[in-house]
Amino acid sequence: MNAKPIRIMLVDDHAVVRAGFRRLLEQEADIRVVAEADSGERAYLLYVEHAPDVLVLDLSMPGVSGFEIIRRITERQSDAKILVFSMHEDASLAVRAIQLGARGYVTKSNAPEVLATAVVAVAAGQLFLSDDVAKAIAVLKLTGNDNPVQALGAREFEIFRLLVTGRPAAEIARILNLSTKTIANYHTVIKQKLHIGSDVELVLLALRHNLL
Repeated sequence: MNAKPIRIMLVDDHAVVRAGFRRLLEQEADIRVVAEADSGERAYLLYVEHAPDVLVLDLSMPGVSGFEIIRRITERQSDAKILVFSMHEDASLAVRAIQLGARGYVTKSNAPEVLATAVVAVAAGQLFLSDDVAKAIAVLKLTGNDNPVQALGAREFEIFRLLVTGRPAAEIARILNLSTKTIANYHTVIKQKLHIGSDVELVLLALRHNLL
């Protein structure tokens, strides 16, 4: 048992899910939940306020996504210990999260004790991937060269994911605190890098790589 408990913060937009995570994690004597957030915006503010040892973060939330929160927090604190806990089993999303600075990725289909193991590992400075994610990443290189994870930079990938959900440029600009003109410029660059001529093709590409 550690002399001091691992202080963690939970971020998920579903209160019932957070309550379940809290009960699960606090069964461990060396883990204590110090804060919870139900949105990306709230998560960033509470992270700054509480400075948890580990941030346990869902990727899919309304407004600012988990990816954007990883980017903002790691820009502020390069050694932040962020553990993604997501329903998404796609290797592409896990790779992008790690590239942005996350230190672990566990899918919600895993046994409950895997999350606790991951928290301890990430708190100790280790990189932790649940077995299903590790196996998926191992075969990711078998996909084509058009994979957006490989072709796009971090900001481009975040905008790509928002574009394929059908959000207008003005909404994306608001979410990411950028100008509408900047989003339009990124939109053009993304299509050029992916050798795509229309938004319909963008959506089809996202579907092909399980990114939507």
